[in-house]
Amino acid sequence: MLPSQEEPAAARGTSEAQPPGSAPPGAAPLPGAGPLDGPEAAAAEKVEVELGGSVGAEPLEPPEGGWGWLVMLAALWCNGSVFGIQNACGVLFVSMLKTFGSKDDDKMVFKTAWVSSLSMGMIFFCCPIVSVFTDIFGCRKTAVVGAAVGFVGLLSSSFVSSIEPLYLTYGIIFACGCSFTYQPSLVILGHYFKKRLGLVNGIVTAGSSIFTILLPFLLRVLTDSVGLFHTLRVLCVFMFVLFLAGFTYRPLASSAKDKDGTAKGGNRLSLFSRRKFSPPKNIFNFAIFKVTAYAVWAVGIPLALFGYFVPYVHLMKHVNERFQDEKNKEVVLMCIGITSGVGRLLFGRIADYVPGVKKIYLQVLSFLFIGLMSMMIPLCSVFGALIAVCLIMGLFDGCFISIMAPIAFELVGAPDVSQAIGFLLGFMSIPMTVGPPIAGLLRDKLGSYDVAFYLAGIPPLIGGAVLCFIPWVHSKKQREVTKTTGGEKMEKMLANQNSLSSSSAIFKKESDSVI
Repeated sequence: MLPSQEEPAAARGTSEAQPPGSAPPGAAPLPGAGPLDGPEAAAAEKVEVELGGSVGAEPLEPPEGGWGWLVMLAALWCNGSVFGIQNACGVLFVSMLKTFGSKDDDKMVFKTAWVSSLSMGMIFFCCPIVSVFTDIFGCRKTAVVGAAVGFVGLLSSSFVSSIEPLYLTYGIIFACGCSFTYQPSLVILGHYFKKRLGLVNGIVTAGSSIFTILLPFLLRVLTDSVGLFHTLRVLCVFMFVLFLAGFTYRPLASSAKDKDGTAKGGNRLSLFSRRKFSPPKNIFNFAIFKVTAYAVWAVGIPLALFGYFVPYVHLMKHVNERFQDEKNKEVVLMCIGITSGVGRLLFGRIADYVPGVKKIYLQVLSFLFIGLMSMMIPLCSVFGALIAVCLIMGLFDGCFISIMAPIAFELVGAPDVSQAIGFLLGFMSIPMTVGPPIAGLLRDKLGSYDVAFYLAGIPPLIGGAVLCFIPWVHSKKQREVTKTTGGEKMEKMLANQNSLSSSSAIFKKESDSVI
């Protein structure tokens, strides 16, 4: 479920807004340096100032390790905590039904589905806004405040007495906090790594798969033994660790003036430094929608995702109804998590060998299989067959996620890739929020999930068909650009020739007059 932003992280590695007179973000401390105190800190600051040079100096290479490995672990914990909890929402969904369910309420599944779907949708909906906050205030402040908000939302969710308040506490407050702490965890990696960024992002994004494998078992044990409310309080521990992890996102560069002030009397680990931030001039870059291929992509992906999140929310409830005698039912979510991690590594590597925009065909293939597997869920009368379906679904889920950033690079280029992905994630929030409640409503009306899963498989097929047009649109646009550029070059050459001819004629005329 984790939308990988590995390439944007690289592109945005120097995206934190700098005040007038500040050094570029690449002016990093010596490799391996971490926060220091006392004389060593002062010496380190002096070295950094010397390395930073003048305002227009070229940025230095990221340290490629050292303190960056701790940052990587913090980012891994962030990805695992945020999306591990979201992907294991099926276990919490069943517990919520038991806790708040009533025989007199025939729409309880519909109401409960809104909690998880609203939470996942808000994480994506906030992404364009979070990118702006990260540019203005930096990764550390954004991530720490986001983790604190998420902690408050999750803790307050454990004191509600009905399902409706969870829409606010869990679906909005907790989810907004997760969004504000998630995106900086990807951006900060580009500050510390360049050559190893692919490896580091692979490790970090695998965190969601690892937590997706382990959390369903933990949540099932907790909900069975201590109940829903105490389980939510235990999950608050994850958010508290995430709050502490945010402090490791130390910016590598600031102005020489700030560094001198910090070395003399300041605390280098201070969260709220005295540095002043100036907001970027172009907060939202809507010009990227003029790229026709990107506009088609921004329509096709959300269209395909109307049924995407339905299995994550409703699969556990379906398994409890269809396979009542089976033990360890949460293994189906574990299977999705395992093969999703494998799919990210496998198809991410395959995408390196697929040229240009043709990578989009891998995404088309992934939506084809995701749609077909969703339709096959109600057809599985044997638990082993359902496990096989979940394994295949997880594999192509990883394919869809891993090549999102490379495709964005091909469509809009490196300078605009960050906002291109931010807008796309914002659009994705709508179908991912609406899909699961509709499936829950169908379950309440029809008494089973069969029709819901059949219908959930249709949008990925339609969205995949729309994506097939992107390579044709992109190549057509490139031919037009090439033709226009070639014409301009020809006109310029003719103008230069005419200018030379005129100069020769004038020179000849003057020579004749002299003679």
